[in-house]
Amino acid sequence: MSGDTIFALGSGQLPAALGVMRISGPAAGFVLERLAGGMPDPRRASLRRLTDPRDGVVLDHALALWFPGPNSATGEDCAELHLHGGRAVAAAVESALAGLGLRKAEPGEFTRRGFANGRLDLAQVEGLADVLAAETELQRRSAQAMAGGVLSRAADTWRSAVLALSAQIEASLDFADEGDVDGEAETLPPGFDDAAAALIATLSEWLDRPRAEPLREGFRVVLAGPPNAGKSSLFNALVESEAAIISAEPGTTRDVLVAGVALGGIPFSFVDTAGLRDEGAGEIEAIGIARARAEAERADLVLWLGPEGLGPTDRPLWEIAAQCDRGGVGKSPSALRVSALNGEGLAALRDALMTAARSALPAPGAVALNRRQAECLGNARAALTAALAERDTLLVAECLRLARRAIDALVGRADTEAMLDTLFGRFCIGK
Repeated sequence: MSGDTIFALGSGQLPAALGVMRISGPAAGFVLERLAGGMPDPRRASLRRLTDPRDGVVLDHALALWFPGPNSATGEDCAELHLHGGRAVAAAVESALAGLGLRKAEPGEFTRRGFANGRLDLAQVEGLADVLAAETELQRRSAQAMAGGVLSRAADTWRSAVLALSAQIEASLDFADEGDVDGEAETLPPGFDDAAAALIATLSEWLDRPRAEPLREGFRVVLAGPPNAGKSSLFNALVESEAAIISAEPGTTRDVLVAGVALGGIPFSFVDTAGLRDEGAGEIEAIGIARARAEAERADLVLWLGPEGLGPTDRPLWEIAAQCDRGGVGKSPSALRVSALNGEGLAALRDALMTAARSALPAPGAVALNRRQAECLGNARAALTAALAERDTLLVAECLRLARRAIDALVGRADTEAMLDTLFGRFCIGK
């Protein structure tokens, strides 16, 4: 990490009641002493008059806090100034800090320093990013569990288990008969197979859990069907907004329209699509139809408003008898009957959607793996499975090394520089 001392406003947009200025780096203590006229006791808020060292002008009366490293959020010496939340106050303090040789932090730089200094691992950083982006209670609780280190502690346990297996193999190699120069053994150490199988089962249980993407992006529900089937009307009713244009003219919806809403604290992404038809579509409508088919392929659930049995077959699908107030599309009694016009069946549809989403999303407070984490864990499981299939102890040892490397990548012990640049770019300047 750079030896620079950085600063940034870590609170929300000004003006506000307070503006929290964060400072981190080797000169944090020197700067705090210059501005506040002395050092507060560590981790105790102290009311101080802040002055600009360049001309002695009073900047603000603020609370000053001192967090000596390594026991700080970044692992470095840190300070915080809890200012009055006016733009001019913050600008004056920033000018004074820049005058003392500090530079403004880049997005996510405080958190990145914490990661580099071992205060956070990669899984916790990803959880923190999700905490900042959470919009529903379900998202918040899952993100808090990740940021709190639930996955990190599990990864430490898995790593220790792999190391114990590796130690067994190394001991087997060390004490092999001198004639067994190629490392082959008739059998693996006693208990090895059972221990490896138990670890594989644990990793499989984690990989079978609902994933983070539907939780982060919302349970994706795509409304599909032919033109004038009532898709846009039902879409507007579900999102409780006149987001989609409604017209009796076929082909009114020509593009994909997405709206994110929360139902019962569960995040949803509802998707309105162009009417599906094979004939009579113009060039622009045809593009919309192609996009509609693509959306159906990535849906968590398709609400099919067309003739029964003619909807997509490669995704979970519910038959919807829309426009039931005027007959709608004839469907079997098992189809859900709804009317966007008079509200019939809407409450039942919402309840059914919430029930379906709860089964597909993580339980409240449960950790959900994202794609990167699932890939790392899948690689670890594959390596352990390969180890069980081998009888050559040298090859088993190599499989265990690959498993350990995959677990290290899960929490950021492996080289992940390019991915880190993208991840930390999600954070705001003061984080």
